[in-house]
Amino acid sequence: MLTINIYLKFALIAIGLIGGTALWIALGVWYGIWFVLMGIIMLVTYILLGTVQSAAVMMQNADFDGSEKRLNLTLNPKWLYATNRAYYYMIKGSIALARKDVEEGEMWLRKAEEVDVPTDNEKAMLQLQLANIAASKGKWKQAEQHFRTAKQCKITEPNVKEQFKQFEKAFSNRGQMKHAQMGGKGSAMRPGGKRRRPKIR
Repeated sequence: MLTINIYLKFALIAIGLIGGTALWIALGVWYGIWFVLMGIIMLVTYILLGTVQSAAVMMQNADFDGSEKRLNLTLNPKWLYATNRAYYYMIKGSIALARKDVEEGEMWLRKAEEVDVPTDNEKAMLQLQLANIAASKGKWKQAEQHFRTAKQCKITEPNVKEQFKQFEKAFSNRGQMKHAQMGGKGSAMRPGGKRRRPKIR
């Protein structure tokens, strides 16, 4: 997908709206209208798409500060097209988690979940992140619910598949440990045989 640098987009919006209006007034409608239309189109795409795509690229390169600054250039996340709004919240949540701020990360991911993430890969990724957060808090039933939701998604991306396998292994290991602990407790409770009575003198 073609991405226009956000600062270039700002410049085109200004040139289109201000310069086009000036030409319109000075030389007539047909000299300025095309610049005005270009400015309006750029402004609408900025409002509906925000700066999500370029912020996502920065986050993939582990530039969390740059990604957050780029997201902050979005005019209003509530005005974004639904898909981009979901990505906006997911990126904010991922940045918070990378900074070990679990509570803020969960808050943003919950917002993304409410919007309805567009594709199965992103849905699975979101549910796995929420499952990891729940597991880190010891809320294993909640983690299992998120894991089951992720399991229903058709995952095609290798990275997401690998994360899914790792979480599945963590669940399996926890189940084995729990079973071993229960077995240990049971054996401890079982008597080791009949207790011999002391001889009566």
